[in-house]
Amino acid sequence: MPTVDSAAERARTAIRAGILDGTHRPDTMLSENELAAELGMSRTPVRAALTRLQDEGWITIYPKRGALVRSLSDGEIADLADARLILESAGVHRAGTEARRALADRLEPGLDAQRAALEARDLDGFVTLTIAFHRSFVEAGGNRTLAEIGDRLTARQRLLLSAHRDALFERSDQVIDEHRALVERLRADDPAGFAEALRAHLMETHGPELGPI
Repeated sequence: MPTVDSAAERARTAIRAGILDGTHRPDTMLSENELAAELGMSRTPVRAALTRLQDEGWITIYPKRGALVRSLSDGEIADLADARLILESAGVHRAGTEARRALADRLEPGLDAQRAALEARDLDGFVTLTIAFHRSFVEAGGNRTLAEIGDRLTARQRLLLSAHRDALFERSDQVIDEHRALVERLRADDPAGFAEALRAHLMETHGPELGPI
């Protein structure tokens, strides 16, 4: 018989998947009773799952009302892009020439996997790949504290991408081209050019329709 903890984790995984695939859209209220019925379990593990999802930044719980699927304001999106620009540019700037070129060699083959995920409309797969892709830039600098700060932003990044999945799929070719440009700047050992390409990728080309990838 499954424990409460294992049932709560199954509930968390299922609810999170529903947020990612658009079943639970931003700014909609989730009912604990309805979720329990849908998942075929009691309210106790569902309640525990919702608490975990709130800790991860996916929802906001309102006692006796339900759980609101979070959305990001324009200001939060701009702040997210700015923070990521600082962290990722700093990581690449701190890395040496050899490290930048080695990173380019490591990241380039993964662009095909990103493209395949977008073509298959596999949002969860692409989000996992793109978060790892961008995290590599922060890690390149060798500063664990900066990497930890970057990791705290991933829930917001996932939330943003899940909310704008349609726009993401529509401009999939442009997204991959922008990622390829970042890899090329690494290979050219051009941290200043990388920062400018990253700024364009995060801020200039996406606008309110999508936000930073």
